[in-house]
Amino acid sequence: MSTILPLFPLQLVVFPDEKLNLHIFEPRYKQLIVECEKENKTFGIPYVVDNQPKNIGTEVELIAIKKIYPDGKMDVNTRGKGLFKIKEFHKRLDNRLYPGGEVERIDTDLNGDIVFYSKIRDMIAELYNFMHIDKEPPNLTNGFTSFDIAHKIGLSNDQEYELLTIASEELRQEYLINHLESFLPAVKEMENLRKKIQMNGHFKNVIPPSL
Repeated sequence: MSTILPLFPLQLVVFPDEKLNLHIFEPRYKQLIVECEKENKTFGIPYVVDNQPKNIGTEVELIAIKKIYPDGKMDVNTRGKGLFKIKEFHKRLDNRLYPGGEVERIDTDLNGDIVFYSKIRDMIAELYNFMHIDKEPPNLTNGFTSFDIAHKIGLSNDQEYELLTIASEELRQEYLINHLESFLPAVKEMENLRKKIQMNGHFKNVIPPSL
């Protein structure tokens, strides 16, 4: 069943249950936020590529308007709810300034494979170790989903969007595992290169091969 949803296209991917802080400055989106607060409405964020919104997006709810500046700009807190597919996009929704669309909500499968979860957790810990990231890896309990970690493992925006379009959580887990399996060797190679550069000019204890 389709419904009409206000849209806020952005050049980033938002995932279900993700908390997103936005700085609102364009008049059309200030109007959107004011109406969503007044009427307790949700809005959608589709990912934009080459000035065109992709057809899968995330419906978000307005949690709070944290600050309104003298010129009307706003800082707002939002949270992702679920996914939708755009059936028809409108640059202007009725007599509003902002865009909208006829959309169809998509059921989101979040039931993954516990073995995959364990493997992903271990690979992320290895990734953070090799990249010398100061903060601890994400605290991943058995309830985490692929969406919870997608921003934290080096995916490009296009890869994040591709993940968003995968209907099955197990298939999303496999997508992340494949990414990490190809990404980790590249990170390790960069670390080896970094060490070689640091050692340049130093005395090296090299064992010659037996020929």
